Formats: sequence, structure tokens, C-alpha cells
Amino acid sequence: MRVSDFDYVLPEEKIAKYPPLERGSTRLLMLDRSSGALVHAFYAGLDAFLQPGDLLVLNNTKVVRARLFACKLTGARIELMLLEKHQGEQNLALYRGKLKKGDKLETHGYELLVTDIVDHGIARIEMSDGGELSEFFEHFGGVPIPPYLKRDAEEVDRERYQTLFAQFPGSVAAPTASLNMTQELLEKLLNKGVDIVTLTLHVGLGTFLPIRVDSFQEHVMHREFYSIPPQAAEKIHRVKTSGGRVVAVGTTVTRALEHAGERIETFSGSEPLSGEADIFIYPGYQFRLIDALLTNFHAPRSTVLMLTSAFAGTDNLRNAYREALEKDYLFLSYGDSMLIC
Repeated sequence: MRVSDFDYVLPEEKIAKYPPLERGSTRLLMLDRSSGALVHAFYAGLDAFLQPGDLLVLNNTKVVRARLFACKLTGARIELMLLEKHQGEQNLALYRGKLKKGDKLETHGYELLVTDIVDHGIARIEMSDGGELSEFFEHFGGVPIPPYLKRDAEEVDRERYQTLFAQFPGSVAAPTASLNMTQELLEKLLNKGVDIVTLTLHVGLGTFLPIRVDSFQEHVMHREFYSIPPQAAEKIHRVKTSGGRVVAVGTTVTRALEHAGERIETFSGSEPLSGEADIFIYPGYQFRLIDALLTNFHAPRSTVLMLTSAFAGTDNLRNAYREALEKDYLFLSYGDSMLIC
């Protein structure tokens, strides 16, 4: 199996360019991975497919205003994209343009200093006055909506490219599977006997980028910091040992849980489980913790498409995507969703 096996034609008109007028009004395609059967439904009716005793796991990361434009002293314009938070690595930014160590940038009346070039297209940026770069971006930066939307961020994105339960800042991309989760739906799930826990994984830009090589072995997976509270780890451990179902809301939750899988299976502590998830999940992977997955329709050749294929089964997912395209489902971050059980 090659990366090119995960290429498909995604017409431009099938990409949701804006969020739906009402949060939670998107469609839901339910896939039974054992039979391949498909059911057409709505996101707001998710509760009909879950059972008492199921455990829903959400990602409570908060998207930061990560996109900013600055000028070099020469007048050259530089685009900066603040990278997601990592352990021990702060103030890193992707840049477009030419930069070198020691360059000074001006933006919004402030001066930024390039203290290091740590990799191709990645610089370490500090504020010359010693201020917090993350706070500066939050005040002056723009919402980092995905480039495939082919538009600038607008006022609607400030609210809608963020989940209702976003709590801990650090992501430069949204955990899109839960963008349509509403308080009403959460209450319906709780009333049905579905328990809900949260973890934090700071989503990086690499999540949505296509793989440029055709061999899985050649791809270097991006790292994303995560933290799983002890109460969440304990509940997941309890559900798995009692034969219940863990329902991951999104590929971000899946990566965190599968990376921490062995530690969760033997969990008995009182400290959060944290780490840097660099797990590359593609067909052939044996899932340790996930029993159901709620996820969006993903871009061709992306690692999240490969993860979804690994869980659903390649043929099942290919048939589901064909059906979704024929039935005019909308794809990618602001689009419709799938529930795979």
C-alpha cells in the first residue's frame, strides 16, 4: 500500500467554505465498519447511535490567533504563523519570505526579533521589549483558518472556528469533528447515559497537510503536545476493562489516546498523562482504545484520512466517500461528519 492509494478527486464545490448558518445543523453519515452499511442522518441526532455506558472523549484545546504579517527593516513583507504549543518549545513560527538570525521585524508598532532559524521555514521569534509573543499574537493576530478555504479569515471565523468547550490555548488548527457539537446535544447524550470526558491535544498545521512522499516509511510525522487528566484516564481505563465503548470525537483525540494507550491500560495514578504524539496511524494499525470515531471528511493524501481508513477499513471508507460525494455532503473543516462504529 502506498500514499498515492489515498488520493481521490475532491471537487472544489464539495468543500465547505464557511460554517453552517447554525452550529450543529450539518449532516452525519454513519458507517458500520463490520458490515459496511451506511445510514444518512444529522449531526444533531448523534445520540441515536450511542448507547448508555459509552464514553465520549472531546478535545478542549483552544485555537489561538496565530496568523500575523510583519515587515523587515528593508520593507519586505513576511507572513508569520505561530506554531502550536510543545513541551519546552515556545515562540516558534512558520514564515513565508526570507529571514535569517538577527533580523528585526516591525508590526503594529512593535519590534520582533528573529533569535534563531531552527529548521527550513521555521524561526524562533521574540519580542524586543520582552513581552509575551503568544499574548501579542492573540491581540493582533488573525484566525488561522485552513489555506484550502482560499479566503481571509472573517468575523464569523472568530466564533465558529472554535469549539464551544475550548479551554486551553495552544492549537493553530481546530479539532474540527467537534465544531458542530452543541450544548443541547451534549445534554441529550448525558441524559441518555453517555459519559463525557475531555483531554487536551494542541493541533498543529501538519495535521491537514498532504504527504509529499509515496512511501509511509519516508514520512516524518509531526508532533503534537497532549495532556490527559487523571480522571479522564481512569474513566477510559474503567470503560475498556468493563467492555464499554470509547467514542473518540476526532482524529486529534484518537492520536492522543492511542499514543498513551499502554499507559491508560495500566493507569492507576493521580497525575495527568502527557506527551508529544507523533504516532502515524495508517491501514494495518491495531487500535488499542478506540471503539467508535466521529470525524469529518478529510483531504486527499492526508494523515487524518489514513487514520480514518485504518479504523473504518479501506474499502468501507472508499465506498463511504463515494456515497458522500454523490449525495452532496460537504467536506473538510466546516463540512459534514462521519460516525464510524
